[in-house]
Amino acid sequence: MQIVRTIADMRAIVADWRAAGLKVGLVPTMGALHEGHLTLVRAALDKCDRVIATIFVNPKQFGENEDFGTYPRTESDDAAKLEQAGGHLLFAPDVIEMYGEDGGVTKVSVGGLGNILEGEFRPGFFDGVATVVTKLLLQALPDYAFFGEKDYQQLNVIKRFVADLNIAVTIEGVATVREADGLAMSSRNAYLNREEREIAPVLYQTISEVSERFKVGGKAEALSKWAAQQLLDAGFHKVDYVSIRHGDDLACEAKKGEPIRVLAAAQLGKARLIDNVA
Repeated sequence: MQIVRTIADMRAIVADWRAAGLKVGLVPTMGALHEGHLTLVRAALDKCDRVIATIFVNPKQFGENEDFGTYPRTESDDAAKLEQAGGHLLFAPDVIEMYGEDGGVTKVSVGGLGNILEGEFRPGFFDGVATVVTKLLLQALPDYAFFGEKDYQQLNVIKRFVADLNIAVTIEGVATVREADGLAMSSRNAYLNREEREIAPVLYQTISEVSERFKVGGKAEALSKWAAQQLLDAGFHKVDYVSIRHGDDLACEAKKGEPIRVLAAAQLGKARLIDNVA
């Protein structure tokens, strides 16, 4: 596996792949890789001849009081995992390479879809995501790009701006990878202490129960309130939301019989955990 740090170097390699008629897949990450990320790499290998993984801790998607400075950075371990998984190229730029000396002034914003749920509690987050992913797609020009359904709203935001901006890439969602007890794999799980780690699976258990109750006629508002109280009783410190939404646009609550997602975000110690189920 090659490691490059400049856009020009990545583009030169991709140009050679293109000349050879190879299909290219892209797996954007912020590093601190776990089995969920490696599942994305393997999904890319199933569809593509060559796979690029990126590692870039994007400052534009962190709020003022969030964990940009402490976010885990483990590039050497990550590179070894990517190589073992079969990745062909690691693109690991620094902030100046990505945004230029002046930090960049252009941003990509996805209206209403970027302002609800996560967007409400993390203002500007999806602008940062949409901007950096747009740049990565235009820098690499892959045939496919792969994102986990654990970040379900993010996946929908990306699909929307790719369609709106006519970017010639197919976005592939990959099912959430979970620990044996149901906890969705996340780099931020490293923030959990032993006691919190035992509590954390209650998030998945609770939203799964919400989904089952909704299917048999439960009311969305009452279920959301019940779920929030369940999480607080279990030891979560704060619940930002538990919400039942239409599975396609997330913009309104879904009705029985329509595709739905139950989405949740809650604080447990230093970790803010998010999850969702169909």
